[in-house]
Amino acid sequence: MPHSSDSSDSSFSRSPPPGKQDSSDDVRKVQRREKNRIAAQKSRQRQTQKADTLHLESEDLEKQNAALRKEIKQLTEELKYFTSVLSSHEPLCSVLASGAPSPPEVVYSAHPFHQPHISSPRFQP
Repeated sequence: MPHSSDSSDSSFSRSPPPGKQDSSDDVRKVQRREKNRIAAQKSRQRQTQKADTLHLESEDLEKQNAALRKEIKQLTEELKYFTSVLSSHEPLCSVLASGAPSPPEVVYSAHPFHQPHISSPRFQP
């Protein structure tokens, strides 16, 4: 139901408070609005900063991902090369042909950090 301009409807009309209280309420209202405006501005700044940080982090992760993909490609090519070298060596290997016991396997300890691999000169950048 639309609001009528009937002054007898007390639920919608409010009689203004006395002069002094009115100005006091206005001052509080202005202060509250200013405080809210500043809080909203700070919130927007924090949100923008967070978005900027996430964008930079995303760019960094994209670079890391590209570098890792490049390393995987290089290592895959290196594996193909060494597999080929081994395959061509096996028929000619005198140790394998003589039936001599194979040398003990070398066990490499696992390291908690990434070690650069030794690649063949063929695959050096």
